[in-house]
Amino acid sequence: MRHWHGYGPGHGPGGWGIAVMAIGALLILALLVLLAIALFRYISRSRQPVPRGPVAAGAAGPGPGGPPGWAHGPTPEQLLAERFARGEIDAEEYRHRLETLRSADGPGSG
Repeated sequence: MRHWHGYGPGHGPGGWGIAVMAIGALLILALLVLLAIALFRYISRSRQPVPRGPVAAGAAGPGPGGPPGWAHGPTPEQLLAERFARGEIDAEEYRHRLETLRSADGPGSG
């Protein structure tokens, strides 16, 4: 008995089958593109430097972690501002702590 390996009349995808396969392929392609964009944004966001206070780039020598004026995380003033914005501390405590941070002696002198 001989088997037919090609598509003959009535065998294989019809018009609707081809349309469903084309739409499925486009949906998979769109999903792959969206995943690539999300991955690119995640990688580029995690590599952006965080500014370190009012220091201008080039004003100070390079720090231990990178170019001048850049740090690996938020500054103490930024952390304090975030706590104030979240309502963890009130305005009076915020001003007091900010003044302490900005004082010439810094927070540990007393």
